[in-house]
Amino acid sequence: MKISFPHMGNVYIALKAVFEDLGVTVIPPPKSSKRTLELGTRHSPEQICIPFKITLGNYMESINQGADTLFMWGGCDACRISYYHMLQEEILKELGYDIEMICGEPFKSFGEIINFLQKLKRVAGDNHYGKIGASFVKAVKILNEIDDLDELFCKVRPREIESGETDSLYRAFEEGIKQIHGSSKTLQWVQEIKNKLESISVDPHRRVIKVGIVGEIYTVVEPFINLNIIQKLGNMGVEVHRSVMASEFIREQLDFLPFVRSEKEEVHRAAAPYIDLEIGGHARHTVGNAVRYHEENYDGVIHLLPFTCMPEIVAQSILRSVEEEKDIPILKLVLDEMTGETGYQTRLEAFIELLWRRREKTHEEVLSWN
Repeated sequence: MKISFPHMGNVYIALKAVFEDLGVTVIPPPKSSKRTLELGTRHSPEQICIPFKITLGNYMESINQGADTLFMWGGCDACRISYYHMLQEEILKELGYDIEMICGEPFKSFGEIINFLQKLKRVAGDNHYGKIGASFVKAVKILNEIDDLDELFCKVRPREIESGETDSLYRAFEEGIKQIHGSSKTLQWVQEIKNKLESISVDPHRRVIKVGIVGEIYTVVEPFINLNIIQKLGNMGVEVHRSVMASEFIREQLDFLPFVRSEKEEVHRAAAPYIDLEIGGHARHTVGNAVRYHEENYDGVIHLLPFTCMPEIVAQSILRSVEEEKDIPILKLVLDEMTGETGYQTRLEAFIELLWRRREKTHEEVLSWN
């Protein structure tokens, strides 16, 4: 059995490590590219969202490298990602691929965790449930550590003294992961990169713009689909914070357990004046986190969403009220296979210039009052 899974930010690192711990042969898909998107688009329903197309392309590239078992994570409530695995399995089998699809559904009870471990047992073979459970716990720890590392990259990049040093280290991190086997060595590598990142010379007094990223989780965490927005903004002198990350998504799925703490209640509290029910996907989080960024004095918010994503379209209509009432600029970026990098870059630069002007105006007003 040779297993693979789609790319969604750095989630693949944790999945690779946990399956390797269980003795499963892992074939990570090649880094998402234009070829990946072209493959997926060619065989996808025309109006389906771009995350479906890219993940289908990931599967096809993995199968062509020898994968015969595919893993997919479940979705949030009414989000179409809940049905990805069924439709993608049907498409792949119609194309003549002999594969098995395994889907990890969202956790809402302890019984669903047991069901997930049973699915992993189909892959893990002779491994007992204790080892499978322990491997799952390690995967969650890896996700937490990697997301913390990503946040540190976002803080260092706009403040580095030697331009490009942070990006060079991030490339080294990605290259190193390819050579590492298992969760223990993965965690060691993450810590080693963290130590190197903390040693990069920074200017602690440099003025930076702070921008929060909200939206559908795939478009927020997957750099190929969002055209490396985190790196682009960081190199423009912007400290970026992503409101939705894989580790927080897992914590929210497990927050019915007494020892797990997520930020879901705080997000729902912030969103309540605008939307107080779940409508699918991360729409409620999009609104709530935009409000929280205002409360935390961020300079602006960027809303990322796939074309035709109904929950985020609803959220976008609500964000207009948030933008007006909270006086925080919000830039909407809709992403699909037709998104052009030049226009995308121009809109980002114009938005950051707007935020700098607002910052300077506020500073001048404070001086005039004094």
